[in-house]
Amino acid sequence: MIGKEFFKAGHPPTLFAAFFYFDMAFMVWVLLGPLGVQIAGDLGLNAGQKGLMVAIPILAGALLRVVMGVMVDRIKPKLTGVIGQLIVIAGLLVAWSLGISSFGGVLALGVVLGVAGASFAVALPLASRWYPPQYQGVALGIAGAGNSGTVLAALFAPTLAAHFGWINVIGLAAIPVAIALVVYLLLAKDAPNQPAPKSFADYAAVLKLPDAWWFMFFYFVTFGGFSGLASSLTIYFNSEYGLSPVAAGYATAACVFAGSLVRPIGGALADRTGGVRALTIMYCVAAAALTIVSFRLPQMGAALAVFVVAMLALGMGNGAVFQLVPQRFRHEIGVMTGLVGMTGGVGGFYLASSLGYSKQFTGTYQLGLLVFAILAVSALIGLTSIKRRWRTTWGAAGMGVARI
Repeated sequence: MIGKEFFKAGHPPTLFAAFFYFDMAFMVWVLLGPLGVQIAGDLGLNAGQKGLMVAIPILAGALLRVVMGVMVDRIKPKLTGVIGQLIVIAGLLVAWSLGISSFGGVLALGVVLGVAGASFAVALPLASRWYPPQYQGVALGIAGAGNSGTVLAALFAPTLAAHFGWINVIGLAAIPVAIALVVYLLLAKDAPNQPAPKSFADYAAVLKLPDAWWFMFFYFVTFGGFSGLASSLTIYFNSEYGLSPVAAGYATAACVFAGSLVRPIGGALADRTGGVRALTIMYCVAAAALTIVSFRLPQMGAALAVFVVAMLALGMGNGAVFQLVPQRFRHEIGVMTGLVGMTGGVGGFYLASSLGYSKQFTGTYQLGLLVFAILAVSALIGLTSIKRRWRTTWGAAGMGVARI
């Protein structure tokens, strides 16, 4: 799947810089999730507030992805990424130095962390524009594997908070982001074939195309499921199975690691078998896993195993969606990355907040999980209804180069 031809076709230093930037940005983007148990304990938050706390960075990141997508097309990916990283570093240091003593303060920090989540709209075009169509799945899978930063947050944030306090963890998080900024400045390079900037009318015109909305919905489910669970599982394992914040963080890290690790595999599999076929399988698996786990399995180990399966399917689905997007919207990849990434983030906000409110108003997480499983089935039905048209229109133009 990845050979010498792949490395010769693009720019490996930029691909690594995009991955590392994305990785550290995602680490801080979901930081409130792993710290959620400790923050909620200190501030006395209820289940609904906990769900909203971890969901706000996802929503802010979703909306800001559109802004970053526009900036990518107008001032190029590298400069856009530098601006975003500087804002995140400043926000972390201000929150650490001033302290946070209220629910409103946590939500304000969540909005700033959303800038880190918007890195998606920078890292993927930065990498994508260096690679030809037949390598889009692998290249964007590698760059997108930066969502493994969520693993680092789940592994280390609760433990560090237990020793130094959660507010100091927020300050410490600025260090790896600053290191990523230095690496990014040294290695990242804008591709020579940058598309000409488009007018805002051109961006609006993309939304008139049904395919744009389909891609947005498909990513709403795959990335929304991944990010929503990544932000919520520490609280879930603590609430449902009584795990300590540190143990719950380790369990969450296992799930997130699985979903992050397979994103490049999902992209490579989609390159080989076609993105539509890969997505079909992944939606089936994700829907089944979310349905099973909604019934609150009696053993924590069993629940962990099913969540891992769900995250594997959702993570591979993320890679498969972005094997298809550059083929359909090669010249609008910046704005489409922003739009598709935005709806993925909205999906994560919806899942994380709905889990919190489901727990608060019904006493269980079942309703939130079941509704998202139904959304996965809806995506499967939609994909089945359009795959023939895709394969006989824009997909046919790429025959022999890239498969849909």
